[in-house]
Amino acid sequence: MNVGAIGTNGAQFLSPLQSGTKITQPAAKPEGASFGDLMKGAVQQLNQVQNEADVAAMQVATGQGGDLHNALITVEEASLAFQLALQVRNKAIEAYQEVMRMQV
Repeated sequence: MNVGAIGTNGAQFLSPLQSGTKITQPAAKPEGASFGDLMKGAVQQLNQVQNEADVAAMQVATGQGGDLHNALITVEEASLAFQLALQVRNKAIEAYQEVMRMQV
């Protein structure tokens, strides 16, 4: 976040407030991706890791030349990724519930 110094230009924002005039400025477009886009990307990555683990396990089970060691590593990575996603979801739900309990 870029926070610039307040110079003499800051007075232009105060004078309309003191006179009772309402300022309407266009909403600034946020930089980067939105929260929804980030969550969508994370879920897609999780899905990709899960699919890779499924393929590796299937290759080992059917004897198609899959390496057992690499398959177990891939399955464990998928398990850890899912556990992380689950914990992030739980924290997001807790935060939402805390906000909803706030009195206004």
